[in-house]
Amino acid sequence: MIKASTGVAPSTFEIVHQTTYRFVRPVALHPHRLMLRTRDSHELSVLDFQLSCAPTADVTWSQDVFGNLCAVARFALPSESLVIESRLTVASRAQAWPVFPITPAAQTYPFAYSDDEAADLGALRLPQPDPEVARWAHGFVAGPATDTLSLLKDLNAGVLAAATYRVRDEEGVQSAGETLRLASGSCRDLAALFIEAVRQLGLGARAVSGYLFDPDQTDRQADTTHAWAEVYLPGAGWITFDPTHNRIGAAGLIPLAVGRSNGQIMPVAGSYAGSAADALGMAVSVRIAPVISAP
Repeated sequence: MIKASTGVAPSTFEIVHQTTYRFVRPVALHPHRLMLRTRDSHELSVLDFQLSCAPTADVTWSQDVFGNLCAVARFALPSESLVIESRLTVASRAQAWPVFPITPAAQTYPFAYSDDEAADLGALRLPQPDPEVARWAHGFVAGPATDTLSLLKDLNAGVLAAATYRVRDEEGVQSAGETLRLASGSCRDLAALFIEAVRQLGLGARAVSGYLFDPDQTDRQADTTHAWAEVYLPGAGWITFDPTHNRIGAAGLIPLAVGRSNGQIMPVAGSYAGSAADALGMAVSVRIAPVISAP
């Protein structure tokens, strides 16, 4: 048997994620799609996972087109509240300063994906028709032979230079052009701007939802749901870029799901039968704690 290893001692985390909805009267709850359990990878191992719903739900599991693990919760009776809680324990081996083994032919931009890679990336390379975003993205290209990783690092850093991070409670994601014009956005908006800019350059990019754990963060919430991006480079595969924090690599990030856009990978998505006035509000809490092994 061949055992894969990153050569990095794992860091173990326990994540408790609770989403609470409250209503003025009992309402019929439609099925809710839950993307709250990550997949195992060479950088991340799931040690334990528990999911609970109140009221009790019938939960079925499947994998979507991206291979994400999706649960659908179906509720039998009306309720004045809905509480969805997941408890996830993971071991992360993501390196703080990763070295990416990019194929030599792809180390200089522009480069061509293989026919198979281009076909498989498909819509993950297709940009939206926005000349403003295209001009902004191509402004990071230094010349006809630009170092690919340096280009992406500059673009990642350039997002915060163009748009200030702000907490935004409204649902949905701003378009990349909107974020540029407003010069501000949430983590999902900043990730969407980076993804769209990467696609304007002809590269494959995808959205990621999950959690951020960073005890050194003082200006932003340390334990939270988070959104970032990944770019596909031959040889290295999917490389993590977090434009909200101008970081590269998956250290401190715990992914739940990947997709073409953030709208496809919301951790909790559902509806109810009734009017908007029936909703009293929604609250989300995330607690992430390192698990200290006994000596």
